[in-house]
Amino acid sequence: MSASREHFSSRMGFILAAAGSAVGIGNLVGFPVNAAKNGGGAFLLLYALFVFFICLPVMIAEMAVGRNTAKEPVGAFKTLSHGSKFWGAAGFLGVLTPFMIAVFYMVITVWIFGYIVLTLMGHLDFLASDAGFGVFINSPYLYIALVAVAGIVSFILAAGVKDGIEKAAKILMPTLLVMLIIMVIFVLTLDNAMAGVAFFLVPDLSKITPSVVNGALSQAFFSLSLGMGILLTYGSYINKETNIPNSAKLVAITDTAVAFIAGLMILPAVFSFNPDIDPSELSDSSVSLIFTFLPKIFLALQTSIGYVGASAVAAFFFLLVFFAAITSLVSIIEVPVSYLVTEKKQTRKKALGYLTVTAGVLTLFATASFGMVPFFTEFTSYAGSTKSFFDVIYDVFYDTILPLNGFLLCVFVSYRWKKKQLSAELSIGNENYKGSWVEKYINFSLGTFIPAVVLLIFINTVATKFFAVSLFGF
Repeated sequence: MSASREHFSSRMGFILAAAGSAVGIGNLVGFPVNAAKNGGGAFLLLYALFVFFICLPVMIAEMAVGRNTAKEPVGAFKTLSHGSKFWGAAGFLGVLTPFMIAVFYMVITVWIFGYIVLTLMGHLDFLASDAGFGVFINSPYLYIALVAVAGIVSFILAAGVKDGIEKAAKILMPTLLVMLIIMVIFVLTLDNAMAGVAFFLVPDLSKITPSVVNGALSQAFFSLSLGMGILLTYGSYINKETNIPNSAKLVAITDTAVAFIAGLMILPAVFSFNPDIDPSELSDSSVSLIFTFLPKIFLALQTSIGYVGASAVAAFFFLLVFFAAITSLVSIIEVPVSYLVTEKKQTRKKALGYLTVTAGVLTLFATASFGMVPFFTEFTSYAGSTKSFFDVIYDVFYDTILPLNGFLLCVFVSYRWKKKQLSAELSIGNENYKGSWVEKYINFSLGTFIPAVVLLIFINTVATKFFAVSLFGF
């Protein structure tokens, strides 16, 4: 292991940082939306099963590869494949993916920042209006917000692994959890909130369909940031005393707990706002729920707590989502930063400079693709509809490439690095691992049904996203 490699100072620091990478907008809003549209409690049950029986082994494998090589995806794949060009390219895809995901994630984070500012300025009624979001996303003031968000992320990353990422995680993650619990307590006091709780918690097994199964599996995979190279890169910053399986389990539990608590916040609020709502009619888009639907819910609170009180609750919520977005954004950008530092021998400061310029330009293009600039707004077309530059980045790198990266990791660990080497690495810091049922399950699942399932997700996503055809009939 390189003597100059930075490390997390503690196991808790690593767990909070890894959990911060996984906990994001997908947990706080995407999960409740998918749960609402896919059977409530039935979706929750399937999600939990998929997290621990399919996603957890992939998480463990990513961390093991990172710790063994003390490198990011490119360096790790090259090292363990003894310079294979194919696996080097697969590793580069694992760096390019988070780089591009950072572009669209930055746009959404900037919007959230803008909503915090406007809410604090007393413009909740504007944000809750039918035209509010459309006007907002074409405001030139967004570029000022972009500079502010980029400055926050750069400040954290410039400080390094221990003094930047870890310290931020130790502050932001506990704060986020406390804010989330406070928000849940408040929401549960609203009229008809318990109807939302019942819908969310009571499984209706008749709701389990192929569509619900697919939705739960995809949400679990995406929610845990698998295939982004984040956990591999963070794994390269942990020491040999760390028990990887146990640490991964705690990250998965934290991520799932946040998603669960977020469900207790969003769904009761939705039912309180509209007692007669059919949850399946909610928009598929987490963005739509955050920026158009939820402001209406917050504004409706003015009848009971006044306009100032409603604005305070809205600002509190958007700040909560902002914290989650920042922890995810920091981890996403750390992957290409680590690549430039490790493989290209750049200083962290220079690496951040290059990424700020390149990703910044692409973020400007993505920000302008909602009507500001026709070229980016009508960038291309596929599956029978026009797609913006933002849409292309989201569809290609978030929805499509992530499962492909997960498939490649499973194949690499099982058949190139070999299960024996994986077991040897996971035994370090965990003397009871060898011969345990955990070892047997991980080795079996990573080499058989997990890559098959993830490959099916990838194939179906390509068919659905780009050809408007579902291979599995849902």
